[in-house]
Amino acid sequence: MTVMETAVDPRNPSYLENRSAMLDRLHEFEDALDDARAGGGDKYVSRHHARGKLLPRERIELLVDQDAPFLELSPTAAWGTDFPVGASVVSGIGVIEGVECVIVANDPTVRGGAINPYALKKTQRAGEIALANRLPLVNLVESGGADLPTQAEIFIPGGGVFRDLTRLSAAGIPTISVVFGNATAGGAYVPGMSDYTIMVRHQAKVFLAGPPLVRMATGEITDDESLGGAGMHAGTSGLADYLAEDERDGLRLARQVVRRLNWRKQGPGPRTSNPTPPKYDVEDLLAIASADPRTPFDPREVLLRTLDGSEFDEFKPGYGTALVTGWGEVHGYPVGVLANARGVLFSEESQKAAQFIQLANASDTPLVFLQNTTGYMVGAEYEQRGIIKHGALMINAVSNSKVPHITINLGASYGAGNYGMCGRAYEPRFLFTWPNAKSAVMGPAQLAGVLSIVARQAAEAKGQHYDEDSDQAMRMMVEQQIDTQSTALFLSGRLYDDGIIDPRDTRTVLGLSLSAIHNAPIKGAEGFGVFRM
Repeated sequence: MTVMETAVDPRNPSYLENRSAMLDRLHEFEDALDDARAGGGDKYVSRHHARGKLLPRERIELLVDQDAPFLELSPTAAWGTDFPVGASVVSGIGVIEGVECVIVANDPTVRGGAINPYALKKTQRAGEIALANRLPLVNLVESGGADLPTQAEIFIPGGGVFRDLTRLSAAGIPTISVVFGNATAGGAYVPGMSDYTIMVRHQAKVFLAGPPLVRMATGEITDDESLGGAGMHAGTSGLADYLAEDERDGLRLARQVVRRLNWRKQGPGPRTSNPTPPKYDVEDLLAIASADPRTPFDPREVLLRTLDGSEFDEFKPGYGTALVTGWGEVHGYPVGVLANARGVLFSEESQKAAQFIQLANASDTPLVFLQNTTGYMVGAEYEQRGIIKHGALMINAVSNSKVPHITINLGASYGAGNYGMCGRAYEPRFLFTWPNAKSAVMGPAQLAGVLSIVARQAAEAKGQHYDEDSDQAMRMMVEQQIDTQSTALFLSGRLYDDGIIDPRDTRTVLGLSLSAIHNAPIKGAEGFGVFRM
């Protein structure tokens, strides 16, 4: 392979400017992470510990193999909403007894672990990842059920969680539940629909209706233990497959279950067993993305610090140069890369991308999309040259590609460029975002300008005077609104990605994602839709 050379100069003033801007965004992200890790706050965390119970991240730490990584997903879900950051649930991918598993853990310190609309989205996304990548799913259950004030947003779509559990099982993907506390009403169906269920003695309470509701509905007077305690379910109802003496014993039993799954990956292993790390310092990744999002940067500098040995075989390097395409490896796994180099996508870039995606499918090679695009080029010349049909060609290829896709937004993801570069709607297996990244239908200034032009034309058509002062105020308001709503934290809070990542972790996150992806077979598309040429 071709070993690339860097052009990054740490002495350049732009290096320090870019680095400073990225660190500012990272500090904002870390503040949000601190809020998520704090759970329900000191009062509820202390009360939970006083009851002899573990926090969700403590449970996860004991569940996964010692010193094994845990790739947390959507850690800042619900940021900027009326709900707590993290959305009362922790989810991610961890290694248990050598097996990569999706783990979902309720946080009972946050409103009793109640499921709010963002917790539901986060849980459902975890199920999607488990199914798409053939990963066993482990639920660490302790939840009071639906957040009742928002039941209208939860009840109907919430049934999909139970449906997905059964679909995982039908697909031969194991599902395991460890119940540490409440699993009531609809939540009782999580252990009820899991392949393996473990309950903690004197703590687990699994019933469709608690004692007060049973008394109201039927007149029967009963208690938690006889109605839905772990001992009853282990010895009478048969809902519990294993009875744990305490939380640590429950986690031990969960590890035992995973160990006996006889689980094997169906995708190929790494092509290189001892991959060479990149030649260049990952610290430079803090300074590569431009502080000004309007200024493009060379994504090859990211690849130099991400790909094994900084080796990259570029495809069509002299054609469609605003898009970099080529082949490399990450932690031994072969990948094809599509990375925006100059923001705008022209006809040449679109055709190049479509051909490259077809080649990746022909060779069963996963694709990595590095987004930094303002969209497809507009204007009379480009319309006449066929930008619509060429953009459609690229989007068609992305839509019908069957090899796994991983997308990382490095800077910008605007307009239909988001679609062509495999945005969320195109179902990449994983989508992560750098903390500086933005995404919207277009840039704030452009969007405000379009609204201004439309309003001005409407006034002129009616013969009315156009108020310039009002126009300026409107533009400022719209720009501020769009700028806020296009930030990484805003979008990650609404689960439009699988999490914000520190740029220095890009290679690690890609490696973990690729390893998870290879639990399922890797097979390219055998056909695409009609390509307009």
